[in-house]
Amino acid sequence: MRSHFCSSRWRLGLALSLLTVFLWGILPIALSVTLQALDVYTLTWFRFLISFGLLAIYLASRQQLPQWQKLRNAGLGLIVVATVFLGINYLLFVQGLTLTSPANAQVLIQLAPVLFGIGAIAFFKERFNRYQSIGLSILVLGLVLFFNEQLQSLLTANSTYLVGSGILVLAAAAWAVYALAQKQLLRSLSSANVMLLIYGGCALLFTPVATPSTILTLSLLHWGTLLFCGLNTLIAYGAFAEALEHWEASRVSAVLALTPVVTLASVEIVSSLLPKWIASEQLTLLGLIGAILVVSGSMAIALGRSH
Repeated sequence: MRSHFCSSRWRLGLALSLLTVFLWGILPIALSVTLQALDVYTLTWFRFLISFGLLAIYLASRQQLPQWQKLRNAGLGLIVVATVFLGINYLLFVQGLTLTSPANAQVLIQLAPVLFGIGAIAFFKERFNRYQSIGLSILVLGLVLFFNEQLQSLLTANSTYLVGSGILVLAAAAWAVYALAQKQLLRSLSSANVMLLIYGGCALLFTPVATPSTILTLSLLHWGTLLFCGLNTLIAYGAFAEALEHWEASRVSAVLALTPVVTLASVEIVSSLLPKWIASEQLTLLGLIGAILVVSGSMAIALGRSH
């Protein structure tokens, strides 16, 4: 099977990857607040539905809706795989988040870009040079230091916390499968068309278990966070899909490792301004050093040009 080849516009790919990191970094906070008043199935269904609707309107206005022949060329089976596994990822991530915390969720979901990067090397023959390999080592060390306290809590936590952590590991694996399938779909479909199909398919998957009537009972605050979650889905995954068209998947995955840094910083800001929304995460000196190493390692991998 012919693999997708990215363009040479790596700077655009980097910018889109960083936008994705920022949006994914602040998403757990909005999800945590929304889950105070809404169940995981309805929340997930709404996120996909609003993303599908807005993207469909945009593509229709530009006469860029996907054509049947292109869908057949892309492979309907591959579309189904990408749709099902992204739906699984969304559901499991939110369920794991409800049983643990935003910080812990971002610790374990980091398995997703790592698995994605390994898969990209295996299936797309992408390669890390020596400098990028060193960067990967720095990144791993940084993650261990950055999340030292959270990793320790995994070993001493109660059963509910451990179950939630296990669910998050499965969510990471599901995301890696989705991302690899999506990258291959870019052989014959635009990134916007790919995401339209996946959003619509996922919305259909969750329709039988969603309870839309509960949305009407939400407060203004929870309405706002729910809409933000939906728009975040559209913009973040759109940027991610577009980044894959311009940059190697292994390097995109490296930049995504910055997401926990954004999450922890956002938690500190929100908890200080609005302590009733979310609890603060205490970052030690060791954690700060780890954060610096995560950023340094991610950038070394992402910006290391192949010789």
